[in-house]
Amino acid sequence: MEVTRTLLARLDRLEPKLNAFVLVARESALKEAQAAEARWMKGAPMGLIDGVPITIKDLFLTKEWPTLRGSTLVKRDQPWEEDAPPVARLREHGAVLLGKTTMPEFGWKALGDSPLTGVTRSPWNLAHTPGGSSAGAAAALAAGIGPLALGTDGGGSIRIPCSFTGLAGLKPSFGRVAAYSALGLRPRRP
Repeated sequence: MEVTRTLLARLDRLEPKLNAFVLVARESALKEAQAAEARWMKGAPMGLIDGVPITIKDLFLTKEWPTLRGSTLVKRDQPWEEDAPPVARLREHGAVLLGKTTMPEFGWKALGDSPLTGVTRSPWNLAHTPGGSSAGAAAALAAGIGPLALGTDGGGSIRIPCSFTGLAGLKPSFGRVAAYSALGLRPRRP
């Protein structure tokens, strides 16, 4: 619980400069952290990442949160009723979802700007981009706002921001993790 509170306080302090988040889920994150703490105290965690704060790139469908994909073209006021498979697996293992991170419109640039959220900045130098398309994820991680982030990488969208911000990233082999198009959930067969 204390870790989540500390990370949210850090987010509040740094976010105005970084612009790494399109959505911060303060209340649900604190509830998830409290529930995880109770499970660990009973010796019954949901998984190895139970209680670990994680950010979600705004490309992943996330139940009850808009998935705007960095665009003003996606309607915010529609039902958001399902999780993408990676988000569902994180929930099943007790991850604390801090919020959704920024990205360029539909993930089509290696920079961190979009018509929806504006420019995302590198925490190492606010005059620089953290790269893209997982820009907000990289900026938040590099700034110490959470130990893990969920991003995507079809053509460098994790690797570029990691190289720009000094992070380590993992791009699983195609077919290893369920994939989907930027416009909706569509499982791909290996």
